[in-house]
Amino acid sequence: MAKFEKTPGWLDWYAGPAKPRFKLPAGAVDAHCHVFGPGDQFAFAPERKYTPCDASKDQLFALRDHLGFSRNVIVQATCHGADNSAVVDALRAANGKARGIATVKRNITDAELQALHAAGIRGVRFNFVKRLVDFTPKDELMEIAGRIAKLGWHVVIYFEAVDLPELIDFFTSLPTTIVVDHMGRPDVTKPVDGPEFARFVDFMQRHNNVWSKVSCPERLSVSGPPALNGEQNAYQDVIPFAKTLIETFPDRVLWGTDWPHPNLKGHMPDDGLLVDFIPHIAATPELQQKLLAGNPMRLYWPEEA
Repeated sequence: MAKFEKTPGWLDWYAGPAKPRFKLPAGAVDAHCHVFGPGDQFAFAPERKYTPCDASKDQLFALRDHLGFSRNVIVQATCHGADNSAVVDALRAANGKARGIATVKRNITDAELQALHAAGIRGVRFNFVKRLVDFTPKDELMEIAGRIAKLGWHVVIYFEAVDLPELIDFFTSLPTTIVVDHMGRPDVTKPVDGPEFARFVDFMQRHNNVWSKVSCPERLSVSGPPALNGEQNAYQDVIPFAKTLIETFPDRVLWGTDWPHPNLKGHMPDDGLLVDFIPHIAATPELQQKLLAGNPMRLYWPEEA
């Protein structure tokens, strides 16, 4: 298979992360992470907007164990397009300790959907971040949503806060549970009680089928400080936004590392210090248990929850 050259300036994931000081609750789930390749086994999509470093299933599972998580939810990365082979390979190797989110096209067969389900896929991701993917027609996405609803899957949506007004009618028409990536990417330089974030909170309040991941402070933060060099008070500007969602919707929030942190530009965080960020946004053991164990188990392993 061809050798893939990384996108110039690509930041590789942080090697040798700290052991978290924060002790995760029993059965904690890293509910948003990825695998990349390895490129000599799982080709990157010709239409990709970036070429990452390799980040294998074995490296992901080693990080899981080091940080103290019990399970993973592995989200298909845009660099692999609609070829979910790398995710499926990781799910099969996880022995039931991982579930997955796929990217699919309209022409996928029912048999192929059933095979993905058997491997552990429990949702599809619709990406509306224009710099990452080319636009997929909404009628195609709605058709896919209708088909996966029959399997009990959900839709993961990735968008930027400024685009929510033009997307909200489509989102509210989806026939599944909806999981929003990274709080809808709020602009954390704006007030947490300002109109832009209030629109997102209102979206969740009006629609009980909408969940949110309160992940990726390293991606949202403007003023930091970054989760590096033992920093125990990282990403202070993100905390009010995540706390608002966790305290307002304690049964509909999820958290994940986002390892190996695709397309970060400024810095690559220490994943151990990212775990230490959690008690800043989920302040009580009850909220931590729901965020990290109860909620993801209910969504991804309902037969065990």
